[in-house]
Amino acid sequence: MRTNPLYMGRTLERIRRNWGLYVLLFPAVLLTLLFAYKPMYGVLIAFKDYSPALGIGDSPWAGFKYFEKFFHSYQFTNTIRNTLVISLYSLATFPIPIMLALLVNQMRAGRFKRFFQTVSYMPHFISTVVMVGLMLILFSPSTGLVGNMYQLFGAQAPDLMGSSALFSSVYVWSDVWQHVGWDSIIYIAALSAVDPSLYEAATVDGASRWHKVRYIDIPMLLPTAITLLILRVGGLLGVGFEKVYLMQNDLNILSSEILSTYVYKIGLLSSQYSFSSAINLFNTVINFILLILVNQLSKKYSENSLW
Repeated sequence: MRTNPLYMGRTLERIRRNWGLYVLLFPAVLLTLLFAYKPMYGVLIAFKDYSPALGIGDSPWAGFKYFEKFFHSYQFTNTIRNTLVISLYSLATFPIPIMLALLVNQMRAGRFKRFFQTVSYMPHFISTVVMVGLMLILFSPSTGLVGNMYQLFGAQAPDLMGSSALFSSVYVWSDVWQHVGWDSIIYIAALSAVDPSLYEAATVDGASRWHKVRYIDIPMLLPTAITLLILRVGGLLGVGFEKVYLMQNDLNILSSEILSTYVYKIGLLSSQYSFSSAINLFNTVINFILLILVNQLSKKYSENSLW
């Protein structure tokens, strides 16, 4: 296939005119290649009987041995179920930041509005370790805030951090409390871009505050919300490792063992590198397929999609 000289000439001319922009872009491209694409070579570990002494290249091939091992293991159903329960539960809270953004946008007292936003953002900056430590202290059935409140009424407080049945609820709602303010920022920014003349025209037409929210604010938020929802569904099986692992104990292990914590225990604690790589690759492939499907559905039924 011959290259069109005219096309090549135009390309080189465009690069020459914008060489400064390409120089600025180069570090980002280099970092992406080094830390995102180059490590993909390690995916081969999932298809080999990997030995650190032999290295990835010289380790013998195992095919789909470790994938089959995971599919037939007793942990397969349990980890998939727990991961999906927490993920879908978290997904159900997706509208909460949107509602908070709409609420903030309706506030008229500037000083109170700034105070409210600051208070709602602050928990986001608490580290995961500190957050779980606070939860252990507050939810302690004997010495915590919850325990003391129950003792006032002569009742025995439930062990929230040790309950398998309540693990997903404690995880999700503590996550909502910590991040809802921060997650609402992007929606507040989208609402700030609304043309004020739309509100003025709606007022002239006799629209109430609820009508303005319904017919102006919500339609303006839909493109942003759909994009973030697609990304959220694309990581459906990618429940965060740190918080779940820190919240785990012997009492709630049946409900708290998810794919990421299982991969950590199998790979780093048990040194089963090929097995853990196979599980993680399975997780990644499922997330990628979900991302493609949800993006295609969004493109088919709406005007918004990632590509």
